[in-house]
Amino acid sequence: MSDSKTIFDAMVAKFDADAADDMEAIFQFDLDDADNYNITIDDGACTLAAGEHDDATVTLAMDLETLQDVMSGELDGMAAFMQGKIRADGDIMLATKLTQIFPL
Repeated sequence: MSDSKTIFDAMVAKFDADAADDMEAIFQFDLDDADNYNITIDDGACTLAAGEHDDATVTLAMDLETLQDVMSGELDGMAAFMQGKIRADGDIMLATKLTQIFPL
């Protein structure tokens, strides 16, 4: 199993349906140095899929280390974005809710 798959599996395991509320969204993760994944949140459920989704609500591009640091709480996602470590396309405000939906 790849390191990125391990991180995404941990995110799905931590999914907080209450924090996601009535959210319908597709988070696309384009990793510079690992496999790409997308997470679909719909109707209080969270599903992980490998590859690229053709209709993502928000796309986040970064390297694997940045993803790991943000999801572990070692790096603030907004700070990483401001430093250019994360590139976002689509509903950028949705990206700010990532650590609420997938708590540390």
